[in-house]
Order: sequence, then C-alpha cells, then structure tokens
Amino acid sequence: MSVVRRLVAASAAAGATSLVRGALDWQPPGGAATWTRTNHRGEPVSLLEGPSLAAGVLAGALVGTGGARATAAATVAVVGSGAFGLVDDLREDTSTRTKGLRGHLGALAHGRLTTGGLKVLGIGASALAAAALAPPAGGAASRPVARAVDTLASAALVAGTANLVNLLDLRPGRALKASALVAAPLVTGPGGGVASAVLGAASTAIEADLAETDMLGDSGANALGAALGAALVLGAPRRVRLGALAVVVGLTLASERVSFTRVIERTPVLRELDAWGRRPAHVRRPAPVPAGGGRATGPDAA
Repeated sequence: MSVVRRLVAASAAAGATSLVRGALDWQPPGGAATWTRTNHRGEPVSLLEGPSLAAGVLAGALVGTGGARATAAATVAVVGSGAFGLVDDLREDTSTRTKGLRGHLGALAHGRLTTGGLKVLGIGASALAAAALAPPAGGAASRPVARAVDTLASAALVAGTANLVNLLDLRPGRALKASALVAAPLVTGPGGGVASAVLGAASTAIEADLAETDMLGDSGANALGAALGAALVLGAPRRVRLGALAVVVGLTLASERVSFTRVIERTPVLRELDAWGRRPAHVRRPAPVPAGGGRATGPDAA
C-alpha cells in the first residue's frame, strides 16, 4: 500500500468525521437532549462524537483498504460495532444495574436480554462475519479445521478490541490516545488503510473530547476498537494476532476486578500521558455547552 493511499485514507477519515459532526450538531436526530449525558465531573457532554467518528473511520477505510474482501471485512466490523454500540447508547435501561461484560452475559444466561447483551451478541456476529470475509493474512492456516479456528480467533480479536476500547472511554481523550498508539505501528502493514483511518478520525475528534464537550460513547469506542482489530486481522502475522488476542482477553478479564483509572493514576508515565491536554481536575468548564453525553461504568464509576 502506497504512502499516498494511507494519507488519503487518513484525510478522508478526518474530513468525514468533521463533516458528520457538524451536520449532527446542526440538527441532532431526536433533539439535543437525546444525545446528552453527564460525565465524570457531573458536566454535560455530547454523544454525537460517537457516530461522527464511526462514519469517519468507515470513510477512511473505504478509501484506504485495498481489495474487495478486505474492504468488506473492515466495513462490516466498523458498521456492526458502531451500530450496536449506538443502540446501547440510546436505549440502555438505566433502571437496572447490569454492567460490564460479565453482567450482560449473566443476564443472557438467565434469559434476560439487555441492550448491553444485544450489543455483545451483535458485535460478536459482525466480528465473525468480518473475520470470515477477510482475506488470509500472514501465517494463515491451510486446513479447513485450522482455518475455522483461525477465523474464530480473528473474530474474537475484533470483538475484543471493540470492547476493550470502550472500557477505556472513561476519561477524556483516553480511548483516542490509546487507539492512536496502537494504530500508528500498523500503518505500514497490509491493514494500514484501516489504521490510517483510525488516526485520521481520532485526530479530528480529540480536541472536543479533551475539552469535555464530546465523548465517544459505546458507538464511537466500539467502532474505533473494531477498526483496530480489523487492521490487525487484515495485516498482522498469525503469531502477532494470537498474541494481541491474549493481551486483549487478559486486560478484559482484569477490568472486571481492577480499575484501569487507578492503575493509570499510580503509574507516572501513564498518568502523564493520560492527563496530557486535559483540564486539571479542579478546573471547571467556563461555560455550559448546549448538547452533551457520557457516562462512566465498571470499577471506575466510583
């Protein structure tokens, strides 16, 4: 993949993110209140960043991903994760205390389908479809059974990264910074078009996210994470994909018991990176914002 194509993918993602965000801000579907939530400071922020960024990542991936199968895989991963995340954003039953992957899977086991449970099933299905559509990457197995196992592992990676990025979206800029750090080294590989789209969309969304007027929500975070997973599936060697899957699974399991925010705050390098560009804790936003959305769940909610 040429450098020019990667630059075009990043530019398309950045431009589409900005364009869609402006259009949604001008006339929010259902009114501004539909997209308004309260962040960790108790201030209003907007969920409109989520669908805007998902649209930007999709636009960049369509431009930058070479080949019909690779393009279809990236499209299904981003659209599926973003759409089911949006359902959870807008239709979540806040009267229940079902939180986290374990909570939603537990509800499903007892025959109760939450919006979070629907999201788990929907993202899982779209990740499986994306993995099946993706062309064989480096080290792909040749035997039918081994190929099936490879496809399941790739699907788990796409779904897992979608969930993990969502777990990081608890403080301004955190999920975008982490996604950019992961995407940067992937730009030079076969999945570079999707990785470039992640960088382009994130570069546009980061300003409002750090200013705490916008947040990704489930829609944006899930789409961003699924795109990272797709970039790995499309280009990384098998050993790298399996290693990445092990890291994703390990962090996801750890999140059920450990607060990422507390770990970050106790680690000087991570603390400085996490706080970069963000308002200090004691500084309030100078003026109210017309539209807003955001929430913190899991161990960090306290």
